[in-house]
Amino acid sequence: MSEISVAVGSFPVQLDRTADVPLPVQLAAALREAIDAATLRPGEHVPATRELARRLGIARGVVVVAYEQLVAEGYLAATHGRGTQVNPALELTEPAGVARGEISAVSDPEPEAAARPEPLAPGLPITDSVVGPAWRSAWRDAAAHVDVVPPALGDPALRREIAEHLRRMRGTARAASDVIVTAGTRDGLGVLLTALGGTRGRELVIGVEDPGLPSLRGAAQRYGANIVALPADAEGLDTSRLPDGLLDAVIVTPSHQYPLGGSLPLPRRRELLAWARRTGVVVVEDDFDSELRYTGSALPTLAALDDPQHGSVVLLGTFSRTIAPGLAAGYLLAPAGLRARLEPLRRELGGPVSGVVQAALAGYLASGELRRHTARMLRRYAARRDAVSEVLAGAAGVRVRPMDGGLHAVLEFLPRAGASSIGRDPDAPTREEAVLAAARADGLGVQGLAGYWQRGERAPGMTGLVAGMGGADDAEFARALARLRSILDDN
Repeated sequence: MSEISVAVGSFPVQLDRTADVPLPVQLAAALREAIDAATLRPGEHVPATRELARRLGIARGVVVVAYEQLVAEGYLAATHGRGTQVNPALELTEPAGVARGEISAVSDPEPEAAARPEPLAPGLPITDSVVGPAWRSAWRDAAAHVDVVPPALGDPALRREIAEHLRRMRGTARAASDVIVTAGTRDGLGVLLTALGGTRGRELVIGVEDPGLPSLRGAAQRYGANIVALPADAEGLDTSRLPDGLLDAVIVTPSHQYPLGGSLPLPRRRELLAWARRTGVVVVEDDFDSELRYTGSALPTLAALDDPQHGSVVLLGTFSRTIAPGLAAGYLLAPAGLRARLEPLRRELGGPVSGVVQAALAGYLASGELRRHTARMLRRYAARRDAVSEVLAGAAGVRVRPMDGGLHAVLEFLPRAGASSIGRDPDAPTREEAVLAAARADGLGVQGLAGYWQRGERAPGMTGLVAGMGGADDAEFARALARLRSILDDN
């Protein structure tokens, strides 16, 4: 063999036995080039002479000569008892083959700091009490089964626990076989829309609540759906204005309409299901914030009122809002007829949640700790709801809309006494825009109501803010709330 080409550590070495250049010189050149290019870095060890000779299939003496040459040049440093390493002193100088300004391309970048959650950003739960004995035990047990690959539809134990969770917490008694494990609400929606699109052979038309969740609206658009805005009011989706012969599916948040917070009354729920049966429309129920209700009991899910065999409701849920956003695990519950379209697709795509996460979540649910954790969190969210009402009471032109549950508050801006739009500069920022600009400058994280409408036709007077009630410790939340009150008073 005339040429030797071997990867040594993280750099390639090529030696040509037929070349006029001696092997020790070739090896020294290869090592020198790797050090100059910062492939080998100051302080890193090079292989022992015997080991490198064995890998390259050459005499040890060749390696010894090459190393001695590089030691003499200052590229390598040999220390008794510590072997041979790239000279640490080279750290003080620029690599010879790297131009100034290019060092960052070969050096490890500084690790990006995790973005600190903004204290009043909507959608973030309180997570400071999640990690406890039950949580640690569930993950410790799950780690022992790292070699287990769950079926594509989900770990059977987790599917059973999710079914039990829905029975206990949402009054929805369905078999574990009705459950498909997902990576969250948007993943479940993606599977559903992909399956519907594949069977209907055309662009899907999806109805969404207006106002509604921009994330779900955006996710549906990403899957190629044509979006139709459906009017919602203080009680949720206006079922008296649903169109016939237009939609393939409708996405609703009946338990806690986002952002206005209404719970869809039972007559509207029945009207929605009857309309879906008549028109063949699939109802996508996003069970948003359903368990986080401060007063009274939540109404049953639409899925609980649906036919488990031939029904039209697909229930989407996530544990990211009741446990922690980083968990990225949820579920999809569907009747048998719709599951027949979903299951083959999920098997083809594979399960999106690791086996360890699924096993840990199954153990955590089985311990009953999620129910206890939710009860504790409800008390804390209720206290924050009261704090929002107390701190913002009396702010001119601000109405805190009723909050029966959920992780956010809606602050509606009302016309101020004596205020008139006559003579107002049309280019001047609205109150919502001015308050948002000041809140962003302070990193509070509140959002403007304007961003939740699909159409430009907002309800009269419906401008304001959406403020989250999780994602920060109690002291930081109180400080952010006081700062928001100050901004409202100044604008």
